[in-house]
Amino acid sequence: METITKRLVSWASLIDEKTVDQARTSSTMPFIYPHLALMPDAHLGLGATVGSVIPTLGAIIPAAVGVDIGCGMIAVKTQFTASELPADRRPVREQIERAIPLSAGKHNRKVVATAAPRIAELEALAEAKGFDPATYAGNWREQLGSLGSGNHFIEVSVDENDDVWLFLHSGSRGVGNRIAQHHIAVARRLAKQWWIDLPDPDLAYLVEGTPEFTKYIRELRWAQHFALLNREEMMDRVIRQVGEWVGTPVQELERINCHHNFTESEEHFGKRVWVSRKGAIQADAGRPGLIPGSMGTASYVVEGLGDPMSLNSSPHGAGRTFSRTKARQTFTHEQLREAMTGIEFRDTDAFIDEIPQAYKPIDQVMADASSLVTVRHTLRQLVNVKGD
Repeated sequence: METITKRLVSWASLIDEKTVDQARTSSTMPFIYPHLALMPDAHLGLGATVGSVIPTLGAIIPAAVGVDIGCGMIAVKTQFTASELPADRRPVREQIERAIPLSAGKHNRKVVATAAPRIAELEALAEAKGFDPATYAGNWREQLGSLGSGNHFIEVSVDENDDVWLFLHSGSRGVGNRIAQHHIAVARRLAKQWWIDLPDPDLAYLVEGTPEFTKYIRELRWAQHFALLNREEMMDRVIRQVGEWVGTPVQELERINCHHNFTESEEHFGKRVWVSRKGAIQADAGRPGLIPGSMGTASYVVEGLGDPMSLNSSPHGAGRTFSRTKARQTFTHEQLREAMTGIEFRDTDAFIDEIPQAYKPIDQVMADASSLVTVRHTLRQLVNVKGD
């Protein structure tokens, strides 16, 4: 851990000055308490740094949560070992791609039977919170059980004991994005209305006790729950497809589901604060968590150590070092193929911007996080599914 200023501490050994400057700016907001924590995977974000933990007294910055509310990971340990899997992995990749809508804007044609109870749960939750998600996305029900694009993925992996894990990464999809964008715009409008001078427009905030704050928290919590159930729905479909591929139903030995873009009310350093984790997972002592690497590299099943200076947090992944545009300009399709040697994936240049070289080395990120989490399992990929 490095103390950069009284209100900014960092665990990142690989970090550029622009990212530090952005985090330093965020840390100057008057309601930060006690300090902003930069995770080992920290990199430049919109307004607030990706890979930062932002505790606030009496206010929340919607852009510090981000537009993919509730984005996170889910993993299931199966009863299979690597030797029990069929040698040809392409069929299971294609089966998963058919079962789950991929890519931005893709959704289910209808609400399938497995999703119906989760839809009913979300409808009841929205009614209890007094809002209609259809005002943000009329097809939000069809979005449940869809992956998205970018760094969202589904994987079949094995751990150091050759036990098979199913692993996926996604969030609250289009409806969560619309909710986030709406409240970011509200915060910006209020800042202009009240002549609040901000160091960055994306640090616009909502004040606790106001109708705007209350509405955001209600809808944020709904979107976080949507993201959680979205991952559950997709994982159930992956389990079904893997069972059909192997010829034996999957037995779940363990299931872990955790957010890494979210806000919770927590107590730290003697005060109740809103903790916004933008690209960070909750790592209370003993809490299980998931930290994916980049496409083609290792991922980790971890357990939190409850480090108080990190506000009980840890990194959420590798963290980008190249923007998507820069990665496309720098790397080639052939380099992507080389990085994915031995992994079944859809071989397309659409994924060049996700090449491992565009990210920080995950082993360095995990070394930096050694005081934040312990590693329970290290996973290597056998099958990778992504949306364009």
